[in-house]
Amino acid sequence: MGAYLLPLGAVLIWSVNTVVSKLAADSISAAEIGFFRWLVAAVLFTPFVLPSIWRQRADIKPLLPRIVVLGVLGMVIYQSLAYYAAHFTTATHMGIIGSLTPMLVLALAVFMLGQPLTHGGIWGSLLAILGVALVVSSGRLSHLASEGLNLGDAMMFLAMLAYAVYNILLKRWPMPRLATVQLLYLQVLVAVIVQFPLYLFSPKTGLDAGNLPLVGYAGIMASIAAPLLWMKAVQTLGPGRSSMFFNLIPVFTALIAAFTLNEPLAAYHAVGGIMTIAGLLLAELWKAPLRPRPALTCSAKAAD
Repeated sequence: MGAYLLPLGAVLIWSVNTVVSKLAADSISAAEIGFFRWLVAAVLFTPFVLPSIWRQRADIKPLLPRIVVLGVLGMVIYQSLAYYAAHFTTATHMGIIGSLTPMLVLALAVFMLGQPLTHGGIWGSLLAILGVALVVSSGRLSHLASEGLNLGDAMMFLAMLAYAVYNILLKRWPMPRLATVQLLYLQVLVAVIVQFPLYLFSPKTGLDAGNLPLVGYAGIMASIAAPLLWMKAVQTLGPGRSSMFFNLIPVFTALIAAFTLNEPLAAYHAVGGIMTIAGLLLAELWKAPLRPRPALTCSAKAAD
């Protein structure tokens, strides 16, 4: 039971961070908070983790290409797109779109991990996608068909796709010689290096009393605590089971946003959110394979 507290804690922190991202959109540029959050995490990590990294540098060197890919996908693309998305959509929309991650993980696992396609995966995906479509179209699916996604919703979808690939690769590329905190620290360093040019050449808002707490939360809770919990959850429970806790993100985010941002909750939010969660649960619980394994023939049995 204790293992399930790992992804639960991570998604709760990230739900709050979705609201923080929306608050930050009015007080600090996306490039600045994207860089400063990882810089804060790197500074806090370095005294405790760098010595062990240096001692294991020979073991780490051949792993660097994979670590760079993980850092770019999970720390840079995912987080940066979410900050930019916050300028164009609501925190509630971001939370509901974010709940698609388990479905994306399940779909990618079929191709990248060789997991069998299931009836629940097919029908659950359709139901979840329809639920998200209902939300992003404000309850008018015909409007979505004619005008497409708004920019913020599209950015958020791409962010979650990048994070789904990150989860799959995290499982596909085990690095047993590295502790979880070491792997996270190396990815944080990748994020600082990659984000720095974007920060350098972007317009500056500057840090002040209004946005400093937002940067602090993003740098400590969302950049250190949540990833550590999540990476441990993926290693313990696997990417599929861990990702099912993303079902709670739209619920947590919508409630937090309603109280802190006064974002209205409409009927289509509730219906779309329920459809999305139901689809994800269907995918997780209905495990019957789409193509059952053929039964052994009599001759095959005789050969055995």
